[in-house]
Amino acid sequence: MMSVKLSASALAIAAVSATSALARDNVQIAGSSTVLPYASIVAEAFGENTDFPTPVVESGGSSSGLKRFCEGVGENTIDIANSSRPIREAEIAACAENGVTDIIEVRIGYDGIVFASQQSGPDFNAFVPADIYNAIGAQVMKDGALVENDYQTWSEFNGDLPDAEIAMFIPGTKHGTREVFEEQVLLAGCEATGAMEAMIAGGMSEDDAEDSCLDVRQDGKSVDIDGDYTETLARIDANTNGIGVFGLAFYENNTDKLKVATMSGVAPSTETIASGEYPVSRPLFFYVKKAHIGVIPGLKDFAQFFVADELAGPNGPLAQYGLVSDPELAKTQQAVADEKVMGADL
Repeated sequence: MMSVKLSASALAIAAVSATSALARDNVQIAGSSTVLPYASIVAEAFGENTDFPTPVVESGGSSSGLKRFCEGVGENTIDIANSSRPIREAEIAACAENGVTDIIEVRIGYDGIVFASQQSGPDFNAFVPADIYNAIGAQVMKDGALVENDYQTWSEFNGDLPDAEIAMFIPGTKHGTREVFEEQVLLAGCEATGAMEAMIAGGMSEDDAEDSCLDVRQDGKSVDIDGDYTETLARIDANTNGIGVFGLAFYENNTDKLKVATMSGVAPSTETIASGEYPVSRPLFFYVKKAHIGVIPGLKDFAQFFVADELAGPNGPLAQYGLVSDPELAKTQQAVADEKVMGADL
């Protein structure tokens, strides 16, 4: 079995090498809108401070970027996928089917998911996960029973929240942010309100109940945003009561337009995310196609440049933009230097 895998990998590398004379001269990257600003900063600095061309960085969402990454090996495929969540087993399998068998996972640091609204809108300063679930969950608890969600205002279920119409703009399903939002906010809120327990008591399995907890209402109170954070911002600009889900860095660069809510009594910041005090945070990654190293000029150099102390460290420009530096950054730097692929320890 091992010889088959090695053979497939060798063929993939050979396919790239055969085109090396005509290989493009710049690194190509796509994926997470959360990682986009960090990757763009690094790409610009890389172009300015090395002899390599500035890498091309596109957005599109974590799932979209990983899908493109897994399309195959060769200069017509991207070299790096940015992601605000870990790559899934199904995506690793899809990569392998297309000859992308050696993948280097690079964790660049951490980010927080924040809830922000118009500067001139109502104050939302007492959120807990149960509030978000009550606002947009498909089914909620009322008078001890599980019912279809017909809440219209925030104050109906929490008197500390404003008497404002519910209008939430949440990341679409192709965004890595959506997965963290579901697991750390919706699911936690579903459990806290007793809705999950009621689902199980009603005959659902635990797995089915968890899936149902992630269902959102379809009456317009919750709107999926498939574009990047700028689209969410535009929706909030047009709706005084709108609440959007953003990455910390995007919010911190738009404080003239947005004000942020606390979650479980904690305001999001680099400090509260680094300490673990803020409850809604996640690691950020990019994935490198090892077969392209040595073929696409500057690919490994860019990966090493990205995670260097001078950029991704606590005093670097990425931290100033909102990235929470990884305390194990040195380990990541060594893994990139060694071109350590996923599963190498197995």
